[in-house]
Amino acid sequence: MINHHTYKQKKSNSSSTGCSRAGRQNILRIIGGYTLLILGLIAASAAQAEYGVNFPEPAAGVAREIYDIHMMTMRISTALLIIVFAFVFYSLYFHRKSRGYKADQHFHTSWFGQWSWVIVPVLVLGVDLTIASKADVVLKKVWEVPKDENIMDVKVTGHQWWWEFDYLDSGIKVESRYVPKEQSGDLYLREVDNRLVLPTGTKIRFLHTSADVLHAFWVPELAVKKDAIPGYVTETWVSLDREGVFRGQCAEICGTWHSRMPIVVESVSPERFAAWTEEQQSLKVAAAAEASADKVWSKDDLIAKGKAAYDTKCAACHQVTGLGLPPAFPALKGSKIATGPITEHLNIVLNGKEGTAMQAWSSLNDLEIAAIVTYERNAWDNNTGDVVQPADVKQAR
Repeated sequence: MINHHTYKQKKSNSSSTGCSRAGRQNILRIIGGYTLLILGLIAASAAQAEYGVNFPEPAAGVAREIYDIHMMTMRISTALLIIVFAFVFYSLYFHRKSRGYKADQHFHTSWFGQWSWVIVPVLVLGVDLTIASKADVVLKKVWEVPKDENIMDVKVTGHQWWWEFDYLDSGIKVESRYVPKEQSGDLYLREVDNRLVLPTGTKIRFLHTSADVLHAFWVPELAVKKDAIPGYVTETWVSLDREGVFRGQCAEICGTWHSRMPIVVESVSPERFAAWTEEQQSLKVAAAAEASADKVWSKDDLIAKGKAAYDTKCAACHQVTGLGLPPAFPALKGSKIATGPITEHLNIVLNGKEGTAMQAWSSLNDLEIAAIVTYERNAWDNNTGDVVQPADVKQAR
């Protein structure tokens, strides 16, 4: 005959042993899971360049200091993470109930229990002050533009939706627009037709402003991120320390085509920059000579030039099809402007229209404006047959 009390005792012991085994298995699963997580983080850190989980490699002095602070903070955070989880794993394993461990009810009376509330905050504050003091020094370098006589000035003007770069020391102007997908491929919305070319080893001051709405100039490798505000000029600076191509974008939502405002900076040696400057000045002189020549252009030549200029300068708003994006950007196809009096058409192109996104295009030379207006008056079935010559634009100015 089975003793009922003995049976209950065995069952209880068996259940206790099973719970103990299940508890150990759960703890091992937890430890294993955290171990895999940490190993995964370490692997991701080792492959940071390939997977892009870290900041891009800086290309300027201040950017490198910001990167160093970031890496120092990550090292401190990683060390703290390892220490904290080491205590957690130790407690989970050695202080579990299945080992017969009983919770200490007098922790708050021990010396560590009494002083930990002071020691831990002091240590954390010390770490914070270390990071903050280094960050403060670098932040001052970011905002305080050097007062150097040899500094190079580049005016950066944001437009809807393209960038204008004026090299104030050499009189060169570069208009930079995104490249359509069929031409840019994998770099769609990351490539431009004209890059911002800058020399290494030179202090460069950016003067930021906007022609219409708020924009923001941002290139991560340069540690430059600054708002471009209509009617104001703000400053940042950079000194590039390596050659390469660095990509950024407008960091302020500025309208429908905000995404079509990429920035591409090409950093080159001083020798290559000097050669590029000379080439740009030669092209500028040639373009000015062509535009100012007393030449009567054929309708076909003007339309060909006008289409190329329209597609890069006007199509962002009025569309390649001339249908625009009403009501902000009216259609040119069949419009009163493109089919009405030529003088009114020239006036709005040269002077813009107050209270609208239509800006003045007085920066274009006479030939460019003549070609654009001729194209607009003959494209998309407008078929006015009108031909506008550079001399007409010169007179309209």
